[in-house]
Order: sequence, then C-alpha cells, then structure tokens
Amino acid sequence: MELNCAGCAGCCVDWRPLAPEGGSDHERRGPYSPLDAAYNLVALEREEIRGFLADGMGDALTVRLWEADDDEGAVEIDGHRLAAVAGRPAFFVGLRKPPKPVAPVGREEPTWLPSCVFLDPDTLQCRIHGDALYPAECGAYPAHNLELGVETECERVEAAGGGDRLLEDDPGDAADTGPLFGPQAVGQKLFAHPDSDDLEGIVERAAEGTLTREDRAEFVAVAAASSPGTLALSDPHYEDAREQVLAADSWAGRAIDDWEERAGGRGEPAATDPADAGRAVEEERGAPDTPGWD
Repeated sequence: MELNCAGCAGCCVDWRPLAPEGGSDHERRGPYSPLDAAYNLVALEREEIRGFLADGMGDALTVRLWEADDDEGAVEIDGHRLAAVAGRPAFFVGLRKPPKPVAPVGREEPTWLPSCVFLDPDTLQCRIHGDALYPAECGAYPAHNLELGVETECERVEAAGGGDRLLEDDPGDAADTGPLFGPQAVGQKLFAHPDSDDLEGIVERAAEGTLTREDRAEFVAVAAASSPGTLALSDPHYEDAREQVLAADSWAGRAIDDWEERAGGRGEPAATDPADAGRAVEEERGAPDTPGWD
C-alpha cells in the first residue's frame, strides 16, 4: 500500500466537524447504529486486549454497543434495543478517543477533536506504531476496505478536504490477514455479555458518553475471558482482567483525564500548541515519542 499520511490522521481523529457537510455515517453497520459517538473505533481482538491489560493499559480501553432498528434478536436495557448474540448484548472493545488539540487533513490551526489515545497531537503519528501492542486492524487499514470494495477514510478525506491520500488502490500483501467476520468473530473480536441485568445503568451511561472505569472494566473483563468461537467465559480470566482494568495507572489513562480537563468544545479552536501540550500531557507521563515526517 502507498499512502500519504503526513498531516492527515483521518483514520485516527474525528475530523467531521471540519468537513463542509460533516463527513459520513459509515459507522452504521446494516440495521445497527453504535450507541456511542466515537468515529472509526479500532476494534481489538481478544489477544490484543489481553496484551494491553498485561502492559498495564486497561485504562486506555473502552466499549462499543449497538442499537438495533427492530426487536428481532435484540435485548432491551435502559430503554435501548441492543444488538445481541443468542440473547446476550453484543459489543466490541476498542481504544478510547479523548479530545486533543490537532490540525488534521491540512488544517493550519489546531482544533479540539476526539483523537485516538495513542495519537501524537503534534506529528499526527501513532505512539505505538511498530510496537507489539499496535492493533492488527490499524496495520491492515485501508487494505481491507479496498479488498471489500468499501470507501476508505483516505477517500473520505480527499472528498471533504482535497489532496491526495490514497496513492495506490491495490491492497497487495497488506490484505493477507483477512477481516474477521461471521461466527468465527464471536469470542475473538465480537463479544457478548452474559447478564443483561448487570448492565442496567451502564447502557445509559454508554449512550451519554459518561462510562466510568468500573463500567469499562466490566466489558473488558468479559472480552478477555471469552473463548474464540463460543460464548463460554473463563471466570478466573474475568476476575483477573477486571482487577487489571481497575488497577491500571498508565500514562495513557492519566493523559486522557488531563485532556478531558483541558479541552474546549468539540470542533472549537484550541488556543494551545499541540507540540507543547503533547509533551506536557503525554510524553512527560512516559508516552513514547514519534519520529516525525521526512
């Protein structure tokens, strides 16, 4: 794949407030709409989730649930009809997106936009690129979209802001690891919570964007305790994972708290230098730096 990612970060930032018509609604999947407002959520596989937990970064993870258009196969909690698998609320686990002062897709002035927890707001590069924690979904993007004939974020950025981002439309070797779809995704990338009663109150907070650490720990623990291809859960893995999330105190989690305190409104100009803020909020807490662009 040949891409022009310099100054873009279109797949890591919710840049829709900068688009003339607000970007696209591609987060919707068939009859299901995400309960949250996150853009381009990176869905993690079970082993990736366990890797983040082992590295003490359970506080960088969050959950995505979906609302269903009809009642067939859905579960109702807190007044929301949720997509389900065998009567259990279905969900992804992904990376949190705090507001950061960024200037993506060719913008000159920084703006407060939801951005991946691992995005350097100055260079607009990933702080864990090349690391063992770097998600497979990020590494395969946009090859899988091209392979499936689906519009890429590169093309959305080009349409909204101009410029050339997707320089080659042949996915090549980048698409060798196919996207995880169908029954094989259950327990490996798509998870199901075993007890709807335990989610009362949590679902409403998910819709409001006010999930607590305890809320996120509940879903992350279920995902980490899941078994590929089944709905079975390992109780010891569940307990260990939940404790790991509750005990996590990573640079990423502390940076998220700081960004949320500093941030202005979504899409508002940021009266702060991204480089200075990135150093103070992330790097001084232990975040790896990024190489910058040649």
